[in-house]
Amino acid sequence: MGGMLANAMASVRRPAVSGTFYPDDPGELSAAVSRFLESAPPREWAKAIVAPHAGYVYSGPIAARAFRCLSPEVSRVVLLGPSHFAPLRGLAVPNAAAFETPLGRVELELPGDLPRSDAAHAREHSLEVELPFLQLALGELRLVPIVVGHAQPAEVADVLARLWGGAETAIVVSSDLSHYLRYDDARRADEETARRIEQLVPVPDHAACGAAPLNGLLFEAARRGMRCERLDLRNSGDTAGDRNRVVGYGAFALREAA
Repeated sequence: MGGMLANAMASVRRPAVSGTFYPDDPGELSAAVSRFLESAPPREWAKAIVAPHAGYVYSGPIAARAFRCLSPEVSRVVLLGPSHFAPLRGLAVPNAAAFETPLGRVELELPGDLPRSDAAHAREHSLEVELPFLQLALGELRLVPIVVGHAQPAEVADVLARLWGGAETAIVVSSDLSHYLRYDDARRADEETARRIEQLVPVPDHAACGAAPLNGLLFEAARRGMRCERLDLRNSGDTAGDRNRVVGYGAFALREAA
């Protein structure tokens, strides 16, 4: 019985940054994310979005603008983010059956053709911080959580193409932009990065911590003739930090050709 319980417990990936990046109290978390979403202007629905993944006090308002573009029809989300802590070649899903946040559990869909790595997912915040937004914006959903390490854009794009689905599926890429530049320098750097994203042109590795998953999305979007809208572009100096060393945040929506 103890072994069965241990296996059941092991099948749920517990929060790693609850209480630091975002509130660990369910009521406080729900209220905070709801405020962010309600403050974001409604937009045309998008097939794919790019959202930042910092602590909510820094990037929550920017992220909300992206999540407001997800249609209530969406019931399946392919979520990609960079590997911050574990060395990783290629892409990996976890072994878990569900991810947990203070708002409840999200059931996972794990493609059989992708490698599995619990180490890459255990401490990774780039996927976790997006989950409360998804839970409140969409309600029930199935999640395909993918951590991306060193991978070429075409490699990521081919995985996205296999998982693309229809109107029920949204693609979410989690990425911050420049890191630890002075405010004015960050504004210039992030503006250049945003222009590249809008044109579906790959960004340099140093321009975004999630450059690998982001460039994979841009590669696939270009193949499909998608159009990209910039929703927001700010940094921590605009939201909750000093302006000597800032982190850049962008929100983007990508839509399929009519």
